[in-house]
Amino acid sequence: MNKSFPTNRSSFIQHKNFCKMKMIKYIKRLLFLVPVVFTISSCKKDNNKISPDIFYTVSVDAYTVTFSNETKDAISYKWDFGDGETSTEESPVHTYPGKGKFVPTLYATSADGITKEGSTVINISKTSSVKLDDNSLSDWDTVTHNVVIGGAGAGNFIKVKYDYDAENVYFYFEQNGKFSDGFIYDLYIDADNDPTTGYTTGDYPNGGFEVLLEGTMFDDWLDPYYHSGPQASFDGYVYQTLNEFYVVGTAVQSGNVLKFEGALKRNKIKGLTGKGLKIGVEVFANDWSAIIGYSPDLSNDAFYLDMSE
Repeated sequence: MNKSFPTNRSSFIQHKNFCKMKMIKYIKRLLFLVPVVFTISSCKKDNNKISPDIFYTVSVDAYTVTFSNETKDAISYKWDFGDGETSTEESPVHTYPGKGKFVPTLYATSADGITKEGSTVINISKTSSVKLDDNSLSDWDTVTHNVVIGGAGAGNFIKVKYDYDAENVYFYFEQNGKFSDGFIYDLYIDADNDPTTGYTTGDYPNGGFEVLLEGTMFDDWLDPYYHSGPQASFDGYVYQTLNEFYVVGTAVQSGNVLKFEGALKRNKIKGLTGKGLKIGVEVFANDWSAIIGYSPDLSNDAFYLDMSE
C-alpha cells in the first residue's frame, strides 16, 4: 500500500478537496499563460515586415552621373547626392558642380514604412574627350600629352596614347600589323608606383608590376592577374575573376597599320583609383614564339601616367 494515500474517509475527502484546489490553480495558470503566447506570435508578425533591398549602379561621364536604381521592395526614394542637392526620382541623372570626391546616398522606403539607405563614393576628376562608342578615332587627335612614340627598340609599335577620367584609363595603340595576325598583348601595370612591390622585369626597369593583363583583346580574351610572392618570379601572378574590367572601342585597319582604342575600368582593377600608374606593353606573336613590340621601347622605364589632376 502506498503510505502517502489517505486511509480513512475524512482524510480522503480532505485529500480530494486539496487535489481539486490544485487543479483550479493549474487551470488558472494556463489561462494566464495563453495571452503571452499570442503576444510573442504578434511580435513575430511585426518582424516579417518587408524592408527594401538596396542596389544601384553609377555611370560617370565627365561631371554627369547616371544612377541606375535596381532596388527591390521599395515604393519611394530619396537621393542625397553629397553636394547639397537631392532628388526623389527613382533613377536620376545628376551633374556635379566640379571635381572632387562625393558620397551619394539612396534612401529607399518600403510599403511597410521601413527605410534603408546605401552609399557609395564617386570621384569626379578630369574629363576626357575620348568616346569609345562614336565609331571614330579622331577624338584622339585632341590628346597631345601622354604620348609614347616608338623608337629603335619599339618593334612593331608606332605610337601609344593614354588618357583618363574618373571612370576609365583610356589607351590608343597604333602598330604595324593586321587583325588576322592575332597578336597577344601583355599590359604590365605598376599601380602604386612602387618598385619594391610587384613583379620586376628587366624589360621595364625601375618598376614593380602588381597587375598583368594578358590576351588578344579582340576575342573577349584579356585575363587579369595580381602578383604575390617573390618579385623576380613571373609565376607569382595569380589569375583573378573580374567582370567587365575592360572594353575595346573603335578598331581600324589602314593598309598594314592597325589602330584601335580601349579602356580599363578604374573601379574594377586594383590600384587604378590612385593618382598615377606606370604601364608597359609587350606584344607577342600569336604562337608566343617571339616578342614583336614594346611600348615604351625595350629597356626603358615604363610610361608614367599622372592622374593627379
